[in-house]
Amino acid sequence: MFPFPSRLTLNPQLSVNHHDVIEHIGPLLTAERRQKIERVVAGRTFTPVVVLEDVYDRGNASAVFRSAEAMGFGQVHMIELGEKIKESQRTTAGADKWVELKRWKSTKACVDELKKQGKKIVVTHLAPSSVPIDEFDFTQPSALVLGNEKNGVSPEMVAAADACVVLPMRGFVQSFNISVAGALALWHIMKDRERRQGHHGDMTEEQKQILTALYYLRTQDSAEDTLRELKARGVIKD
Repeated sequence: MFPFPSRLTLNPQLSVNHHDVIEHIGPLLTAERRQKIERVVAGRTFTPVVVLEDVYDRGNASAVFRSAEAMGFGQVHMIELGEKIKESQRTTAGADKWVELKRWKSTKACVDELKKQGKKIVVTHLAPSSVPIDEFDFTQPSALVLGNEKNGVSPEMVAAADACVVLPMRGFVQSFNISVAGALALWHIMKDRERRQGHHGDMTEEQKQILTALYYLRTQDSAEDTLRELKARGVIKD
């Protein structure tokens, strides 16, 4: 589900229509920057999303964020069940600025919302019923779930799953590090979607315009001050 309305809120006192952002903030950016944003937006999708359940190492979470952003995924859900988080020197390299993060305190709440949105819960988990990841059609609304470093996904998540998938392996070990598994799985999903439907990004034109406006706001540091002044002068109407 696309997470943004056509009217973007900058703070409790200032909200603007996305068309106004494009009209008044776009010209403040370089042509090169606008072209890059246009290219990135064209490749974005919110149809499949990523779910990290109780990931312990913040560095692993950051690595998955970077992979998700690089491969065009627009949203990551983080289920934070534990109290202890292992800090890491690894960063998202700015990916968290461009990927929408939704935090959850329980697996059930996250699963209920994803199912409400019509998404299939696809869990990376080795079980008798598991199938290779390439047998699942990721052109449909779906949520790829990666579990924590020690125990993988929870029994509750497995019970809620519409499918359990595995990444094919040719060695003796039975699992990848979560950051590696995330990168491989997301690469597969991107290529699977391109193979099945000819493209990965799948937003409507209006959604592209809204996301473009949001990225303009996140790019231009003076955007909020500029829009506030334009509203005060009556150039931008409520």
